[in-house]
Amino acid sequence: MLSFDDARLRLLSGVPRLSPERVPLSDAAGRVLAEDLVARDPLPRFDHSAMDGYALSAATLDGEPPFALPVAGESSAGRPPSPLAKGSACRIFTGAPLPEGADAVVMQEAVRREGDTICFDARPAAGQHVRRAGEDMARGATALAQGSRLSAGGIALAAMLGRADLVVARRPRVTILCTGDELRRPGDDLGPAAIPESNSAPLAALAFQAGAIVRVAPIARDEPDELTRAIESALDGTDVLVTVGGVSVGDHDVVRPALARAGVTLDFWKVAIKPGKPLAVGASSRARVLGLPGNPASALVTFAVFGMPLLHMLQGDASPHPVPVPAQLAAARRRSPDRLEFARGALLRDGHRLLVRLHDNQSSGAATSLASSDGLALLQAGPGPLEAGAQVDFVRWIDA
Repeated sequence: MLSFDDARLRLLSGVPRLSPERVPLSDAAGRVLAEDLVARDPLPRFDHSAMDGYALSAATLDGEPPFALPVAGESSAGRPPSPLAKGSACRIFTGAPLPEGADAVVMQEAVRREGDTICFDARPAAGQHVRRAGEDMARGATALAQGSRLSAGGIALAAMLGRADLVVARRPRVTILCTGDELRRPGDDLGPAAIPESNSAPLAALAFQAGAIVRVAPIARDEPDELTRAIESALDGTDVLVTVGGVSVGDHDVVRPALARAGVTLDFWKVAIKPGKPLAVGASSRARVLGLPGNPASALVTFAVFGMPLLHMLQGDASPHPVPVPAQLAAARRRSPDRLEFARGALLRDGHRLLVRLHDNQSSGAATSLASSDGLALLQAGPGPLEAGAQVDFVRWIDA
């Protein structure tokens, strides 16, 4: 068996970036930049007031406070003001351009206005309550680097730089093919020995989270020729084919030979992790292929830790792996002597400590612990149990 780190390294080695496309800013959330976002203008574009008040020239104030200046003119947002008259103040509003000749703003709360004259008791410093052009970003600076995944904040920055659209990696196309004679679509008549197909919907949810376009293929039966045809069809027009079930070595585990007949070359099919040891990874001339085990927990865990980074890499994401949260075990826990375990658990706060309470039922088929977990605690292999308070890395589902 490959170690988790070696398996993930082999999976992500040589992954090509998907082609770029231009999308409107309104459709850019969660997309990955395919080129640097460069500031064409300084940000802000011009000196402007950070307060409602009065613009003046602090450098030319004579004598000692209190000061009295006549008010001449007004500057409001969206309108270029006239130059500041010598020895005067200009009424100004938040966001309005600073008049030529002014170098400071006195906020209106610090001013007494008497007709067309203002009085104030403290000498303002040059630059007071003024946002200078280029204060946030100079012209030509890189605002966001290629490979950045666009958050609401990134979209806000692009909008402030005047961009109506952005060049991003196209969305990866994912096809999910669930296999097994026992499977029926949710809502269908089950009969005495069938079970609802419960993997495609949560796997699609994770793939959507990574920015993918998802297609769910019809359920394929455990008949070699039918399964081979289903795989060949599923490989058309997709970047990543995800098969679910049948990748172990039992008499009815027929997916691996069917993948080979469909032209898929497998790189590896066993990883030293729990759950999810029987994981098949390969590629054809058309797509990357992940063969996941069929138990729900195994399928979701393996897709979260292998499939999600693959989708991120295809988009050129500069940070394809989730950043784990450090946490402490709320209770002692047995661990595997030879496999890295991804244990489902819930996060708790205890004062300044972040605790993870692992669910008792870590069975590969346990749906209840999937539904009530915040994510996965990484329990490193080793002798003996992990004690309460032991430090572990925790990957939240939302960060996968």
